[in-house]
Amino acid sequence: MPPAGVKKGTKRARQYEHIKDSAKKAGASEERAEEKAARTVNREKARAGETQTASKSSTRGKSSSQRGGERSHDDPTKEDLYKRAKQVGIEGRSKMTKAQLKRALGRKRG
Repeated sequence: MPPAGVKKGTKRARQYEHIKDSAKKAGASEERAEEKAARTVNREKARAGETQTASKSSTRGKSSSQRGGERSHDDPTKEDLYKRAKQVGIEGRSKMTKAQLKRALGRKRG
């Protein structure tokens, strides 16, 4: 169910359903997917000036549509990077940090 103040059939209601479905496909529980969708829709409403009040944290930074997937939680884990480094044959990988593994893999691809 969309957050309070979001009427059925509106852009925000469709946005809520889309985000909820995406979160569920990514493996989130029903409850977590609903929470994520509601928070996102409320934040977008605040940024668009569709609310009477809005917190600073809701209006700062780029909107999710402007971000275009930045900061999505598709960031590989250190373990994932390590496995890829092993496949590629990067030496010294066991002593590398996550950032170092990312750089080494980037150099290997480039």
